[in-house]
Formats: sequence, structure tokens, C-alpha cells
Amino acid sequence: MAKHGKKYQEAAKLINSEATYEPSEAVELVKKAATAKFDETVEAAVRLGVDPRKQDQAVRGVVVLPHGTGKTQRVLVFAKGEKAKEAEAAGADFVGDQDMINKIQQGWFDFDVCVATPDMMSEVGKLGRLLGGKGLMPNPKAGTVTFDVTKAVQEIKAGKIEYRLDKAGQIHAPIGKVSFNADQLNENLKSLIDALNRAKPAAAKGVYLRGISISSTMGPSARVNTANFK
Repeated sequence: MAKHGKKYQEAAKLINSEATYEPSEAVELVKKAATAKFDETVEAAVRLGVDPRKQDQAVRGVVVLPHGTGKTQRVLVFAKGEKAKEAEAAGADFVGDQDMINKIQQGWFDFDVCVATPDMMSEVGKLGRLLGGKGLMPNPKAGTVTFDVTKAVQEIKAGKIEYRLDKAGQIHAPIGKVSFNADQLNENLKSLIDALNRAKPAAAKGVYLRGISISSTMGPSARVNTANFK
């Protein structure tokens, strides 16, 4: 295992790795334990009682965090005509059709989220290997394949994130920055867990919410009492 530096080791003394904390206490500890010189992202790791190998137990969706993520998302919209104008008016950073497809084929990836109107997907689909490998492919389940480009762009700018179960049966998602106050982080965490509870597959049996922990980019994690979210 990789050895942690002195700063991490000192920060780790603030958090009992065997203990489970109330959400507000966990948030305060993670903020105190963040020692990096940059504004670290606070991430939640949620372990779910589902089998990630089974399609009927897949957990995937989106949620708009009430206080955003603290990161300004650069949005690219594939659209033509009036829909392109709507996307620009909504605040999209980049808008186009074949011109944007050509740029990506030439290695351009200066954006964070892709939105596409359904009529563009036959062309955008040709970028499957390029966009898919970076998790940027527009997807109807994530609300990024839609004719309502205004809503899509505004929600992304407001703090919409996508969550998806990994092979270990966990969800990893940002809930803000260390610079956020404790209430903002708590409310973002609650919104994420509420969304996961709503997304519980009908085929899931037993305890669904198995574990929650939060940590900053460079800091130790704190386990959160799941009883607060059931």
C-alpha cells in the first residue's frame, strides 16, 4: 500500500476510522482534515446492497445538488438551427454540429459535459469510442439526449451530477468543495442519498444502504451513520 505523507497522517488523527459519525459531525471533521493548498473536492462514497453484475439491479441516474459542486461545468451542445440558438441562450459554452464533431475527432476535449438533440445522435454516435472512453457520451438516462436543451444546460450549470454504480457496488459522487459551509455540504449529501433511495431497484433485497463515507480529495474519510437517510 502507498505510504501517506506527514500532513495526511496528522489529519488522519482527527478521524477515528472505526467510528461512525452523524452527517454534520462527519462533514466538520472532513473539512478540518483537509490540508491541501487548493480547494479540495468533497466526495461521497456510498456502498449499496445490490449486485452490480445483474442488469435489474443497476443504479444510475442524475440529481441536481442544491448548492452545486463548486465546479463550473463547461457544456458542449450538439444541435442545429433553433435548438443551437436555444443552447447558446441557455449558457452553453460550445454549440455546433459537424464542426464540433470534427474538432473532437482531431483531439479536442476542452469540455466537461455533452448534450445532444436526438436528431444529432446518428452523427454523434460516430464519436462513441472517443467520448465513451471519457464518460462524455450523451445519454437519455442522464438527460443529455433531449430537445429541451435549455433545461439540460441550465440544470448542468446549476449543479446536476450523474451517478452510476461501479463494479464494486459503490457510487462515488462529488458533493461540493471544502470551502462550502457545513450546511451546504450536508444538504448536498442528503440530496444525493435521497436520489439513490428513490433509484432503489425493485430486485434489490435486504439492506440497501450499506455504508456511506465522505472525504476530501487529499484527506482521510469519515464514515457516516446511514440511519439518518432511511
